[in-house]
Amino acid sequence: MSIGELARKTGASLRSLRHYDDHGLLASARADNGYRTFPAAAITQVRQIQRLIASGFTLAEIRGFPDCMRLIEGAAACPETSEVQRRRLASVERQIADLERRRARLREMLEDTAPPSPQ
Repeated sequence: MSIGELARKTGASLRSLRHYDDHGLLASARADNGYRTFPAAAITQVRQIQRLIASGFTLAEIRGFPDCMRLIEGAAACPETSEVQRRRLASVERQIADLERRRARLREMLEDTAPPSPQ
């Protein structure tokens, strides 16, 4: 299928699809006219790539995932990726904790500088 058709079927932009392909996450071929063509399985691959990106993984990390994660739409985990996913979750949890501390500090600052309410 053409890159345009793949974009329509997945909701991904042409730029994203080219980027995924250039990073080795999709397998395209070149038609006689030089345009990229993709197999039907690319639809599943793109959806899974988008899902993994939305979970916070980088393209480099995704490229290192085995086929059980990259080629199966909706794949949640494989034994080979569980540790990477645990590390990502721990990182996200640290970021959330940091943001909660910052929010608490900002609230304290605002309370300290708030004008007294009229009685």
